[in-house]
Amino acid sequence: MTNKFKIINDPVHGFINIPHEILFDVIEHPYFQRLRRISQTGLLNLIFPGATHTRFHHALGAMHLMFTALETLKLKGVAISKDEEKGAMLAILLHDVGHGPFSHALENMLMDDWHHEKLSLLLMRKMNEEFNGQLSTAIEMFQGKYHRKFFNQLISSQLDVDRLDYLKRDSFYTGVSEGSVNTQRIISMMNVSQDELVIDAKGIYSIENFLTARMFMYWQVYYHKTAAIAEFLLVKILARAKVLVSQGENLPASENLSYFLNKNKFECATAEDLQRFTELDDNDVIQAMKFWSKNEDIILSYLCKCVIQRNFPRTIISSQPFSAEFIQEKINLTDEKYGSGAGAELVNQLARHLLPYNQEEQPIFLLQKNGEKIRLDHSENQILSSFISQQNTKYILAFPREI
Repeated sequence: MTNKFKIINDPVHGFINIPHEILFDVIEHPYFQRLRRISQTGLLNLIFPGATHTRFHHALGAMHLMFTALETLKLKGVAISKDEEKGAMLAILLHDVGHGPFSHALENMLMDDWHHEKLSLLLMRKMNEEFNGQLSTAIEMFQGKYHRKFFNQLISSQLDVDRLDYLKRDSFYTGVSEGSVNTQRIISMMNVSQDELVIDAKGIYSIENFLTARMFMYWQVYYHKTAAIAEFLLVKILARAKVLVSQGENLPASENLSYFLNKNKFECATAEDLQRFTELDDNDVIQAMKFWSKNEDIILSYLCKCVIQRNFPRTIISSQPFSAEFIQEKINLTDEKYGSGAGAELVNQLARHLLPYNQEEQPIFLLQKNGEKIRLDHSENQILSSFISQQNTKYILAFPREI
């Protein structure tokens, strides 16, 4: 008889308990164990060497914060059954189970427009069959179909436990202290009013701090110009590999990666698609890039060397789009250096958009002492919320260093 009530030591939150046997069984499942081999932050460790943590770490941390949030709500008189507690913890534990290699970078590349949430849902349903329906409540909550809305808001909203964990965790592993948020304080301010998640009004500054910390993490870490180009290069590498394979070239790659490079139609995922997807991880892609960096195709080998040797293109960042003439000049110089047509592939302008706080979509509500709910940006005590409700865009131009 296995003892399933384990304690896990996490560098960010300390000790994490596993209070239900089904949680242990899900963690042991091969689909979930695969997350140990999927980086939480893609290629960010090439810029912040400490950022080597995985989706596995993050999912456990988010589950821990969900448990803490539910305990807080119970203390405030919110009735939460054992089945609901299990459902919410399972839903957040599995919210990223559909992530492909290197997280977001390859999401649309491998299976066209298969968003990781769509894949997570498919895998959760498959596991639900194996576990005789024990994940049914979790799936309802994950989809937002459960009759008590606050469970879905804890899983996915502008103030959910997923964001609380990844901000604190990514800030810890990158060493970027601006992203550190006081998760305990924020969770202690959570409440429920009319089955919706709200924040006690006195917690307003903790929430504003959370929103600005997230904004700083995006500009300083996730949208860092080198991080943005590294992620973009991964997408370009797989796109180029797919083109070459479609032209009949036999590219060396693991069996599962080859399967996706050769397959072009994914209207609905077959059993084989799913099986192969759950066997793919970061290692398949790294191995392929090592092979392809010696490929005769100048574009593919150049892009792979950029990543494997960490010899990135030059990047310049601007708050305005770059002029067509300036871009064309870089393209012409690249063509001279690498041959006609190379410029169009190796000179790229990317745009990164960020709306730190969306007032219209799932706004954050404050619960006042008299029981009234008001929107965060309508509170007379807010300092920053009205300033961070505007979208900001930065443009990045990347081109070969040699030109």
